[in-house]
Amino acid sequence: MNTDGAREAPLHEAPLDQEPSREVERDGVHFTLLGTAHVSRASALAVERLVGGGDYQVIAVELCDSRYQALTQPDRLLQLDLFQVIRQGRAGVMLAQLALSGYQRRLAEQFGIEPGAEMLAAIRAAEQRDAKLALIDRDVGVTLKRASRSLNWWRRWVLLNGLFFGLFTREQVTEEEVERLKQGDMLTSAFTEFAEAAPELYGALIGERDRFMAAQLRRQSRPGQRVLAVVGAGHLDGLARALEEDQAEPGVTIASLDQVPRRSRWPRLIPWAIVALVVAGFAWGFARSPQLGWQLVADWVLINGGLSALGAALAGAHPLTVLSSFLAAPLTSLNPTIGAGMVTAAVEVLIRKPRMGDFAQLRDDTAHLKGWWRNRVARTLLIFALSTLGSAIGTWVAGASIASRLF
Repeated sequence: MNTDGAREAPLHEAPLDQEPSREVERDGVHFTLLGTAHVSRASALAVERLVGGGDYQVIAVELCDSRYQALTQPDRLLQLDLFQVIRQGRAGVMLAQLALSGYQRRLAEQFGIEPGAEMLAAIRAAEQRDAKLALIDRDVGVTLKRASRSLNWWRRWVLLNGLFFGLFTREQVTEEEVERLKQGDMLTSAFTEFAEAAPELYGALIGERDRFMAAQLRRQSRPGQRVLAVVGAGHLDGLARALEEDQAEPGVTIASLDQVPRRSRWPRLIPWAIVALVVAGFAWGFARSPQLGWQLVADWVLINGGLSALGAALAGAHPLTVLSSFLAAPLTSLNPTIGAGMVTAAVEVLIRKPRMGDFAQLRDDTAHLKGWWRNRVARTLLIFALSTLGSAIGTWVAGASIASRLF
């Protein structure tokens, strides 16, 4: 390993005078941490020049396996079975991923950059130089779940809905968002405005990932090696500090940060408690008079089914799908194990089956608001979201209406 001054000097010249970096020695390993800006064309060039100026045995990137696959195999969507996604309850996750992908696409169009260009440059460099490629970031699903579990149920609802609708409805990325992206990664930037109102999100989105990536770097390197880690600039200081200070075994740190905390029992009881109250209201109404009982049932069906159907219609659903939403929502709202959105999305897939071109154009179409309605895959997921939202609102509105008639 060559670590003399003549070798180190070129690393801090042109490529790094604009892109921040840190040098850390730990357990006989020399780590070079390069902080990149996702809206800077210079980041990919900095990676290429830095790799060319150093003999690295390991090149690490701020990616998890799912993000790596999405970045390197964009045609994977052509093999997607949308019906299975809906049946397995993964429609919501896919919806969030597409919203983030659309946000990235708008960045590419607005600033003339390709999302993940600096990561792709690092991946290509590892392949060309026969260096080990290390994926060091935590799975994005685990990060989102840990962030979500750090909030109470109401703030979680506001967060998820605000994130989704904010990401896919913004046609232009604001100057404030650009500045955030220069200091962090895409995921952190998307949550920044929510993190300001809920500081507990910081731990899962940034602090925990800094420690996780540091542990991964330590686990995937050996004494005597030179390691280059390409990460978002916002992680640079925290990652360097974790590399220098964390004393726990890497495997222990990774295992503890890779677990999704169990949900508290009582929030899971809320939907069943609502069902019990609604059924009890029906029973009380019929006990007082059959006319009142049927009026309560009518309120439940019309309000819950009507708002769910309205959501499906706003998403551009087929008329039969809208009808299925109206019929299913009052029933699914009384069964917390299945949602109205699962039914309506499945019906939409059966009636208007997505074409191969819809999958091929999915990433580009979801970059713009109109594309969500034009693309059959995206529209189905939108139907899932809006019909579910309509049914959720309908449950509370109908419940309030029932209570007002009984008291």
